[in-house]
Amino acid sequence: MRKVLGFLAAVVLAILLTSYGLWTHKRHAGHYLTDLRIQLVINDGEPGDHGNLLGIQPELFPSDYSSLKRLHRKLAAYLQQAREHGLINDKTIVVLPEHIGTWLFAVDEKSQFYEAATIEEAMNWLAFSNPVLFIDALLHARGESRLDDAHLRMKARSMAQDYQSVFGGLAKEFGVTLVAGSIVLPAPEVHNGQLQAGKGALYNSSVVFGRDGLPIGQPQRQLFPSWYQRGYIRSGKDAPLNVIDTPAGRLATLIGSDSWYPDNYVRLNASGAELIAVPAFVAGNGSWSRPWRSDKHPTLMSPLDPEPKPLTEGEAWRSLSLTPISTAKAGISVFMRGQFWDQGSAGHSFATRGGQSVAERSISAALKGAKPGHGARLINLWL
Repeated sequence: MRKVLGFLAAVVLAILLTSYGLWTHKRHAGHYLTDLRIQLVINDGEPGDHGNLLGIQPELFPSDYSSLKRLHRKLAAYLQQAREHGLINDKTIVVLPEHIGTWLFAVDEKSQFYEAATIEEAMNWLAFSNPVLFIDALLHARGESRLDDAHLRMKARSMAQDYQSVFGGLAKEFGVTLVAGSIVLPAPEVHNGQLQAGKGALYNSSVVFGRDGLPIGQPQRQLFPSWYQRGYIRSGKDAPLNVIDTPAGRLATLIGSDSWYPDNYVRLNASGAELIAVPAFVAGNGSWSRPWRSDKHPTLMSPLDPEPKPLTEGEAWRSLSLTPISTAKAGISVFMRGQFWDQGSAGHSFATRGGQSVAERSISAALKGAKPGHGARLINLWL
């Protein structure tokens, strides 16, 4: 009798494991496309032969990452509209927001993943539907937040390939230099023209793709990660600040809060940076107008005067980023918009010329029909 029960239990277990294995291989195939419209809110200067800095602030959702084809279609639609406005030429530098590549862990997942109510639930589905990848990533995870590390590490190899495929492909398709926001990968490096994930700590890094679709130089690591990510993203404070030659001039990338540190501009001035791209991300709906968490950045308080009332997140960004300390002739900060499960995003992209803020067009005209804080935006500076 025990043998019979044991045999039946083994059969049931085998059926369950087989069913689970088959389930993990079935992937979501969505058909709904989110809004492809984008508004031109800054178009400063006159077209000429020196090129332009073009920021694309997209509005993205988990379903946009369900396949590379869908993500490409959405971003290509934005670039095509920029082309129709006459903003694309062979000296154009396109800048995308921070973490636009990090969300590539969402590619080709289960429908339950995209339909999750919270990001925590979505991450549980991610691990449950990729058990082998998750267990391996957990064994190699580093830092204090090992679970967060594992979630970002588990698909690193495919994410690196997808990042180059999508953003390198867009650069080549539209004939532009493209600052591809950022992506979190373990010890990323470029070998023989290909971005590859390593086996070390996670870094938030940005890659610039040339008009041939290939990376220019090595990834730029973020020197000072945001306070809420320090438990799983390693500081690259000893990393070099790359300045690369582009058809429009010498370009540097400062990821997110790296743009707040005066010493970074001193270093870039010495390297002859003429243009500065700042891919940025602010988590949380409405965070742009909430009080800035100055207690999380004590070393930055000296250049700011909080009187007569505390600074908002947006005021802090505009005060600290792309300041007159820089000798670059132009710069642009580009933020992500959209909703990833219960994690919204905020941020109002802006540009500077010679350290001075560039005014937007009339908000009522530029964002007609869009809710405040919503809608994709184009920010263009002619050089």
